[in-house]
Amino acid sequence: MNWQPSATLEALHARADLNRNIREFFIETNALEVELPILNHAPVADMNIEPVEVPATDVMPRLYLHTSPEYSMKRLLCAGSGDIYALGKVFRAGEAGGRHNPEFTMLEWYRVGMDHQELMHEVSDLLAELFTGSEVELEDSPVFISYQQAVVKYAGIDPLHASDNVIKQLGIELAGGNLELNRDGWLDMIMSHKVEKCLPQNQLVFIYNYPASQAALSKLNHDEKGQLISERFEVYLNGLELANGYHELTDSDEQRTRFEKELAVINRDNNRPMDEKIIAAMADPKAGLPDCAGVAMGVDRILMLQLGLKEITDVISFDIHSA
Repeated sequence: MNWQPSATLEALHARADLNRNIREFFIETNALEVELPILNHAPVADMNIEPVEVPATDVMPRLYLHTSPEYSMKRLLCAGSGDIYALGKVFRAGEAGGRHNPEFTMLEWYRVGMDHQELMHEVSDLLAELFTGSEVELEDSPVFISYQQAVVKYAGIDPLHASDNVIKQLGIELAGGNLELNRDGWLDMIMSHKVEKCLPQNQLVFIYNYPASQAALSKLNHDEKGQLISERFEVYLNGLELANGYHELTDSDEQRTRFEKELAVINRDNNRPMDEKIIAAMADPKAGLPDCAGVAMGVDRILMLQLGLKEITDVISFDIHSA
């Protein structure tokens, strides 16, 4: 029987250094580190994320391992916490492979009074510090490009104005067959199979202002061309997505509507409850979610790139197969 760890001792020491550097960054920028419950009564309302369910027992109801500390952190923001961050384990069923492990480390933080544009620059500052002296020699300046600009430049179609059929045909060509996806599904295919592969190397790339239909938990707004977009961003390095950030939605009624829309699809085959506590916190007239921006970052992927490694298992002490 193989009892050895999946990561080397060198990688474990590098992780300790990485965690320390992250914490030092937030100490210097006055954010409070918070611990959040891993077990939750309601899972994420996102059809693209599968939570790990913990069955009920005689003394405990059905619970879920959190896929992100987002909902708990937003309740703290509603309670007046101010700027906060969390560094810890999250869990997602079915995510295993070269870049995924069902249990992984996430860094998530929120800045009160910031929008997604301002937060992108703080993310850039943090990543520049973390990659100093690593196997990746970053170009001096990150790239900031809108979603529309990126898809036009690298895939040759306008994602905001092209017809469903044009987008579908390019998606089928890239996928090698018809996967029966909707418009956003085909756009995701185009991003992962075309755009991400064309992004510049050794340079942080921030893609921002996604289609309104991909808003998730971000605010909607109009860009400089008057187009309706979602105020969110993703950051890539060498074709690997590192983080996903939002100018956070603060309207509790709109939040409920979006949850209901997602759960209507999810609960065709499942029975996931809605997180009523986050809705109540956002709707509280004496509290509510302050105007803020938040971002979630994959720490294991950062460590992979820092060390020049190709597999996420090489930086996790015991991956899903050896745990």
